[in-house]
Amino acid sequence: MMHCPLCQSAAHTRSSRYISNETKERYNQCQNINCSCTFKTHESVTGMIVTPGNVEKVATGKKQPEVRA
Repeated sequence: MMHCPLCQSAAHTRSSRYISNETKERYNQCQNINCSCTFKTHESVTGMIVTPGNVEKVATGKKQPEVRA
């Protein structure tokens, strides 16, 4: 949630899209009915705090066989 740049009320995201692997553009709308300002913001990764060692992708769509004891 962002605050409206005009009236400082809560603003909710209406839609978003990635413009790069590290930046998302969000379209926001003020929840104050008397304002209803619509604006866009950019959310970006600015740095890594901790990075994992070896990253392995998780298989999707495949069911694991059941193991019975």
